[in-house]
Amino acid sequence: MTHQGPERGRFDVWAPAAETVILRADGTEHAMTRCSDEPAGDEGWWTCPGAPTGAEVDYGYLLDEDSTPLPDPRSRRQPNGVHSLSRTFDPTAHMWKDSHWHGRELTGAVIYELHLGTFTDAGTLDAAAQKLDYLTELGIDFIELLPVNDFNGTHNWGYDGVLWYAVHEGYGGPAAYQRFVDAAHRAGIGVIQDVVYNHLGPSGNYLPRFGPYLKEGAGNSWGDCVNLDGQGSDTVRSYILQNAAMWLRDFHVDGLRLDAVHALEDERARPLLEELAEMSQAVSAETGRAVSMIAESDLNDPRLLYPRSENGNGLRAQWCDDFHHAVHVNVSGETAGYYADFDSVGALAKVLQEGFFHNGSYSSFRGRHHGREINKKMVHPSALVVCNQNHDQIGNRAAGDRLSQTLEYGQLAIAAVATLASPFTPMLFMGEEFGASTPWQFFTSHPEPELAEATARGRLEEFAAMGWDPMVVPNPQDPETFTRSKLKWSEVAHGDHARLLDLYKRLISLRRSTPELSQPDFAATSVLFEEDAKWLVLRRGGISVALNFSAKMVDVPVHGQHLLLATDGGTQLTGAGSEAALTLSGYSAAIVADR
Repeated sequence: MTHQGPERGRFDVWAPAAETVILRADGTEHAMTRCSDEPAGDEGWWTCPGAPTGAEVDYGYLLDEDSTPLPDPRSRRQPNGVHSLSRTFDPTAHMWKDSHWHGRELTGAVIYELHLGTFTDAGTLDAAAQKLDYLTELGIDFIELLPVNDFNGTHNWGYDGVLWYAVHEGYGGPAAYQRFVDAAHRAGIGVIQDVVYNHLGPSGNYLPRFGPYLKEGAGNSWGDCVNLDGQGSDTVRSYILQNAAMWLRDFHVDGLRLDAVHALEDERARPLLEELAEMSQAVSAETGRAVSMIAESDLNDPRLLYPRSENGNGLRAQWCDDFHHAVHVNVSGETAGYYADFDSVGALAKVLQEGFFHNGSYSSFRGRHHGREINKKMVHPSALVVCNQNHDQIGNRAAGDRLSQTLEYGQLAIAAVATLASPFTPMLFMGEEFGASTPWQFFTSHPEPELAEATARGRLEEFAAMGWDPMVVPNPQDPETFTRSKLKWSEVAHGDHARLLDLYKRLISLRRSTPELSQPDFAATSVLFEEDAKWLVLRRGGISVALNFSAKMVDVPVHGQHLLLATDGGTQLTGAGSEAALTLSGYSAAIVADR
């Protein structure tokens, strides 16, 4: 594992390029001195033996006689925003009440992705904790929180964070985060934290003032790349590894979702992802809690999931966009852009059996072949996290529209069955389960006028290039864009909202009580489908999952004799065993058991 250096003092800071560093703490300035005898590759630390001790302290650093103090790169609190002084935080002060909690594995689990600012009206961790009973009743095993690290402004998706160790004060800060995780564990729900290690936001990023955290001349879609393999990268990698360990140890989270790992530029022999996996396993052994490291990756490269002993990265899981695309096309009929290759029932059939659609096949969107075949002996289907909606696939649409804003109950029900009865680990996006009428749009709150204007203009240009009508693209800086993205919880008890919520509850309960729906490996999965008639039957052990993607009634051959679930009252099961057949109404689905 990357050398993580000796135990550091309370205010020690890495600033290898600075000639002088002064600590300003509680209004008093203290000259700092360079640390001596640093390990090779970890030079450049400064310390302050006479620094304050004891209670909370507001502090910052003056580099090279600058009169404006900068926040600590490892700041645990920013009570007055990312441009202001840091404040110390003692993570050991919280009296944890989750000693009974030993975590849980992903196999058989259901994940619920949520954004704190729009999940409730208040938009805080404490408010979200008030919804834990609802999530328990729904049957959720893990909550996946969109990034909570500190960013400039009041509201944001979270991917513009600049201080990775600080919990955004608007959500309640680090103490509220500990309370939330503690409450979730007492409710029997694990917490997965979305973290962003591939870039930093545009406002409040002072890390380059301290040291070579970024690589000049190397960039990705969001700006400069993080320095993972250049000079000084030993300490930068330690900065990331220690941050990941902080979430697992100090905040008791059960896993991390690693944002866009394909954007990590890392040419070292031992990739950062492998080191993150190794670190997580060490923390799991230390704490006795199961830990899951989940990658978001656009590469369709299963080596992320292979054991380190087999030259893989050893991660527990990765997102699978191919599943989303295949389901989306079949329930919506939308085939523009990257959806074009998925315009068939056969595309979904391939994903269900192979894990990836593009596993070496030609991608028309990319204009090249893409992906790699999964070695099914080394990867369990639960290692693929799948969904029919998520924050990206909704929020990165021009209008941020959900499936529920354009589709009827039947199509939403098919998407639910396909996802929750798949061989993979299903993830729901908040509000999906009751067909929320609210969009989830791209919103920002950059205080700087020039950055606000550039963000709004860039959004319009992005969608104009894709052929979208610019009139439907909301201004991300308009506060109403954020407000209209908040869930309306009053919907859950009415009409098709309540009907869909009941279906999700029944599906998750059935999945939990039926091992064939959560345990079998790839070898226990087979698919039968008819392209012209637009139906598909997924066979999992002794269970048949039938999906009718057409508006017409169809007769579908199945194997079984007990109808466990149907999304439409017109579903009929005739015959038994190998002679059984299902009559499915248009846009409906059903699950049948052998016994």
